[in-house]
Amino acid sequence: MTAACTGPDTRQSGTAEYSLAGVAEGDRQELWEQVVSESHAPMTVRFAGGRPPRPFHGVVRRRRIGDLELVDCESDPCDGVRPRSRIGSADEDLVGVLVTRSGGELVLQGESARRVRPGDLLVWEGRRPTRFSVRGRFAKRTLITRRSALDEVLGRGWSVGDRPLDGSDPAARLLVAYLDLLASAGELPPSAVAGARNATLELVAGLVRATGEDAPQGPGLRAAMESWIERHLGEEITPAAIAAAHGVSVRTVYRAFETSGDTVGAYVRGRRLLRARAELAAGTVPVSVIAQNWGFSDSSHFSRAFRARFGTSPRAYRAALRSPR
Repeated sequence: MTAACTGPDTRQSGTAEYSLAGVAEGDRQELWEQVVSESHAPMTVRFAGGRPPRPFHGVVRRRRIGDLELVDCESDPCDGVRPRSRIGSADEDLVGVLVTRSGGELVLQGESARRVRPGDLLVWEGRRPTRFSVRGRFAKRTLITRRSALDEVLGRGWSVGDRPLDGSDPAARLLVAYLDLLASAGELPPSAVAGARNATLELVAGLVRATGEDAPQGPGLRAAMESWIERHLGEEITPAAIAAAHGVSVRTVYRAFETSGDTVGAYVRGRRLLRARAELAAGTVPVSVIAQNWGFSDSSHFSRAFRARFGTSPRAYRAALRSPR
């Protein structure tokens, strides 16, 4: 294994390669964890069970372009976890743009789980706890930069959400082609490093602008979300679940409802209260059971919400319907 280039330096470029070839089998897992942590972000890595009965294959090629790093990784099946306890202050600024080249990987970031396949792109952030699972030989390329660097071209507050990005999108294809060119180019002279670095950031910015959560979504997205909520009213509903069902970020979900002055929670609660009111009118099911059916923690919580919405209590509403008057 060769030593890695470390530390941001916009005047230099350099390459390094890590390989487990020739390493004793008993040392490979610990060494692979070290390699992945140094080349991507600190994490715990374990080899997956049921892999082929041969020494674990793992190779990382790492190229620095100023304060950016281009990391190619090939590996056999393995699992990794990056808990909050392993996220240091310097790691919180990290941003990775992952390009899946072959195989597949399941990535869990925050509350979102995404399975990336060949051609998919995924943005991960160092400030968020992450898990990954690889089943089968896998190859990926990751551009590692920092949020502060992307702020230079995107401004603060940008986001692409949690979803995989479509590799067939023109902005994605342009970025992937440029990263291929950088990976195959020879050693860059110092005069070219800054230009290559800035061009890379501009292409990432173009991808964010084209496919990020600020892209127009249209009224159909809100209607689709409302329809999905209606079908799942009897289940636990979270903004993350809505986002995952529609392939958008959680922030996009919030914004879809904010346009009409709603919050997600208020909209879901309102729909559940309407269903509960219909159930009160239709039969003799106890109020406590109806409250539980529609996700209220107890009868008093249900009664307060019902009164705030309809101006009367659930029991008074039912009694009024049965009164001859």
